[in-house]
Amino acid sequence: MTTVASDLRAPETTRRYRDRKKPLWALGLVVPLLPFGAAAWADGGSSLWWFLGPIWILVFMPILDTLIGRDRTNPPEWAVPQLEADRWYRIINWLYVPLQFWGLVWAAHLVTTSDLAWYAEVGLAMTVGTVGGIGIATAHELGHKRGKLERRLSKLSLAQTLYGHFYVEHNRGHHARVSTPEDPASSRLGETFWEFLPRTVVGSLRSAWKLETARLARNSLPWWSPRNDILNAWALSLVLFAGLVAAFGIGVLPFLMIQAIFGFTLLEVVNYVEHYGLARQKLANGRYERCQPTHSWNSNNIASNLVLYHLERHSDHHANPTRRYQSLRDFDDAPQLPSGYALMITLALIPPLWRRVMDHRVIEHYEGDVTRANIHPRARQKVLARYAV
Repeated sequence: MTTVASDLRAPETTRRYRDRKKPLWALGLVVPLLPFGAAAWADGGSSLWWFLGPIWILVFMPILDTLIGRDRTNPPEWAVPQLEADRWYRIINWLYVPLQFWGLVWAAHLVTTSDLAWYAEVGLAMTVGTVGGIGIATAHELGHKRGKLERRLSKLSLAQTLYGHFYVEHNRGHHARVSTPEDPASSRLGETFWEFLPRTVVGSLRSAWKLETARLARNSLPWWSPRNDILNAWALSLVLFAGLVAAFGIGVLPFLMIQAIFGFTLLEVVNYVEHYGLARQKLANGRYERCQPTHSWNSNNIASNLVLYHLERHSDHHANPTRRYQSLRDFDDAPQLPSGYALMITLALIPPLWRRVMDHRVIEHYEGDVTRANIHPRARQKVLARYAV
């Protein structure tokens, strides 16, 4: 799949660019419809379909990534202003949010008014959590933009998973400290996902609070100010959950908590994949080198990138955070994942498989010098003994 200019002979000021993937970005809007698909398929067949969300991630998407393949083409720089001015790409992001909440409210109603088996309720909660987790990818794209509407939609999307602090931590914490030992959202060589999960959940929350209270103090505002971006994001979650409990009863609360936990865990396993073992080196002045495409794992798998708004072109995203998803590029020097995020998530959940697939790639990226990697302190001696030249 390629992207082309309509007239390569025309001057750049009049040349029009045609993105052949443009209509395909709308496929991302299939994700918030997963709860409806789960109910329809489960009613007509096996109860296993209540788990359509996890099945979609762990089975369907890896198959599609393999069958459809990769796209390494980049838009020319002269076309980027055209791409980023095209409102189609923004509208696709915006539409995800109301669809996300439509599915959440509908599923809450179904759980509290239907005689579903407990495992069906758990499956539906995980499917709704899948929508919320992918919704964090939508919030991620929107939260990096300067427009008030996009930033507000970002916070709103995060409300479902109780992860409003991501709005602060990701933009002001993770992007500043990415691929350094100080970043709670950058996984380390020798660290399993199950070790990483509590470290990043707790560490990111602490970091977000510290960053936001410091910002408020600089502006002579108390931590409880309505301008506290964490508190007003959490307030959206409180209003959402309280409204659903008021509408459907206290019995909906376990369902809401399961879907939220599953949703933010999905985000964190993606975080684990994105920077595993990669490290920015310290300069003579004690500061870290500027973030480059080499500090994030990259993937060009078409299928999963379409539903994640090019999140897998993570190398360019970190080097150029405000660049919109439709114009993100592939770089020759960016370290490449062997597959899209869907398959890599499966591997991350099984540490021996993950180490077998990824550890040697980290070492090869650093040309055999393991000391240049971001190594998990607990595993440092073991890693050095195994890979040191």
